[in-house]
Amino acid sequence: MKMLRHHANPAVLQILKFAIVIFAFFANSSAYSAESCKSLVATGNPEYPPYLWRDPEDENHLIGANADLMQLLAKELGVSIEVKYFGPWGRVQEEAKLGRVDLLAGAFFTLPRLDYMDYFYPAFRETRTVIWTRAGNSFPYKKWSDLRGKHGVTVINNSFGEEFDRYAKESLKITMVASLEQALKMLTLSRADYLIYEEDPGLAYMAKMNISGLKTATTSITNENLYLTLSHRSPCNTPEMRGRIAKAIYKLDKQNLMNKLITSNIQLWRKQQLK
Repeated sequence: MKMLRHHANPAVLQILKFAIVIFAFFANSSAYSAESCKSLVATGNPEYPPYLWRDPEDENHLIGANADLMQLLAKELGVSIEVKYFGPWGRVQEEAKLGRVDLLAGAFFTLPRLDYMDYFYPAFRETRTVIWTRAGNSFPYKKWSDLRGKHGVTVINNSFGEEFDRYAKESLKITMVASLEQALKMLTLSRADYLIYEEDPGLAYMAKMNISGLKTATTSITNENLYLTLSHRSPCNTPEMRGRIAKAIYKLDKQNLMNKLITSNIQLWRKQQLK
């Protein structure tokens, strides 16, 4: 009885070879992601005390309440998180777009930012954004339209909520500058009628720069939430890691830790300004 010999179809062999190559590629990619997710790099707005500011003893790193929160998150994840300085807030956002940083430790929600990073809920802090004016040249402020016809200043790429950002773009004259220090100087030198910025960091920088004679409006511009975000281009942005971070943020939020972290970092900031 003769044995029949089966010859593999060359086309089938080519498909099998291609499938093996694709499988190996994704296997290596998964291994790479797992390896690279042993550590994360976080950053944020470096002019944001008591939330974030440059460590005077190591200016390549940021300290503050948000940096402390990242260390608590690291413990929950079992992954180290380094909170580094990457430049001013505008550059920080560009670094997140490029995937050169994994986490932003504090960002307001805007639709354009959804194009390059994922948000984690719940927000870990609500902040109050206010109008700053010179005490001798203030004006009544109750609503956004009160700012029309006046010259404002704020920090480049700063957002104060989707609705106000849209109104400001359409109806207000606001100069964008590189830093909060520069914005405060412009206001004190009468080169702007008002400054828009969050209340706590503004007060902290006034103390640092020994500025007096500025006041805030009683009515806030917005009350916005601060979120943790993860860059789309981060090698750690996987479904598994997003799930772990989301669960950890939820757990930390239930512990109501931020008030304590903010209080201790206000004290640290003030102590550093006395040196």
